[in-house]
Amino acid sequence: MKAVGYQTPGTIDREDALEDITLPRPTPTGRDLLVAVRAVSVNPVDTKVRRSAAPEPGQKKVLGWDAVGEVVAVGPDVTGFRPGEQVYYAGSITRSGANAEFHLVDERITGHKPASLSDTQAAALPLTAITAWEVLFDRLDVRRPVPGAANAVLIIGGAGGVGSITIQLLQALTDLTVIATASRPETEAWVRELGAHHVIDHRKPLAEQVAALGIGAPAFVFSTTETETHLTEIAALIAVQGRLALIDDLKAPIDISPFKRKSVSIHWEMMFTRSIFGTADMPEQGRILDAVAKLADDGKIRSTLTEVLKPINAANLITAHRLIESGTARGKIVLEGF
Repeated sequence: MKAVGYQTPGTIDREDALEDITLPRPTPTGRDLLVAVRAVSVNPVDTKVRRSAAPEPGQKKVLGWDAVGEVVAVGPDVTGFRPGEQVYYAGSITRSGANAEFHLVDERITGHKPASLSDTQAAALPLTAITAWEVLFDRLDVRRPVPGAANAVLIIGGAGGVGSITIQLLQALTDLTVIATASRPETEAWVRELGAHHVIDHRKPLAEQVAALGIGAPAFVFSTTETETHLTEIAALIAVQGRLALIDDLKAPIDISPFKRKSVSIHWEMMFTRSIFGTADMPEQGRILDAVAKLADDGKIRSTLTEVLKPINAANLITAHRLIESGTARGKIVLEGF
C-alpha cells in the first residue's frame, strides 16, 4: 500500500523529511478496524513528532492522527462496526499513523462519520473536537459555575484548529460568553464568524483588554498556545477560584504560584491519554465523535476545514507541515485521496 513516512527525524527543509513509501497492508486483530483512508488532516502534533521521534531501526515512521475512511475489515472482537461503514477518528499516538492507504484503529476511539459532511470536511474534526470536548466538559467542567465569576471563557489562540471547534461547541452546548484571541484581521473575522462574542489581540496585554469588556473576570481560561507568554496576564484576569486548562508543549517549566492566592485550578489535557493508557473510559472518545457528528448533521457546528490539498503524498504533506510550523494557519488543512 502507498504511505508517507520518514526514517530520520528533523526539520522539514530536508529532502528526506517526508517520503513516499510502500508498506504491507495491515491485518486487523482484537478490536481493530482496518480502514481504507480517504482523507487526513494535519495537526501540530504531526510536526512535533516529525522533528523529534525516530522510528525503529530500519523502519519508516508514518504520521497522521486525523482520518476519514471506510471500514474494509474488522478484528474478531469488534462489536460496534462492520465493513462498509464510514468512520472518522484521531487514532493513537502510540501506533502507526493514518498517512497510508489502509490503517488500523481501535473501535473504541472511532466514530461514525457525519453524514452531512464530505470526507475532507469530516477529516478536519476528530483530534481537535475530542481535545475541545475533553477540555470543556472533563477538565474545566464548564457546566459547573464558578461562584461570583463572569459566565465567560477566554480562549487563547481562537483561530487555530482547537480554538475554532471550541468556540462552536461552546455556542452549541453552553450559554457561556466566548472571548477569543486573534491577532490578524482575517483571524479576527474567522473567530467572529464561528461565534465568538468578543475578540481581543494576544499580542497585547490580555488582562487590560478583558477588563475593558466590562463583563467581569471570566470563570474559565483555555490556553491553546504560547502559555508561558501569557501566564502572568492569565493570573491577573481569571476569576477567583477559576479554572485554567492548557494543551501546548511548554518550552520550559512554568511557575504556577501566582495562581495560589486565587485558588485557581490548573488542568492539563492530552487527547491521546485514554488510548495511551487504555483507560477504562476509553470508549468515551468514540461517543464524543458520535456526539460531534450529530451536532454537525443537525447544523449546530460546521467543519473547520480551510484548505484541501490533493493527493495524500509527501510533497503535499510537506506543504502542510510548513504551513502549520509558520504559526499562521487558520482552521484545518486536509489532504484527500491517494
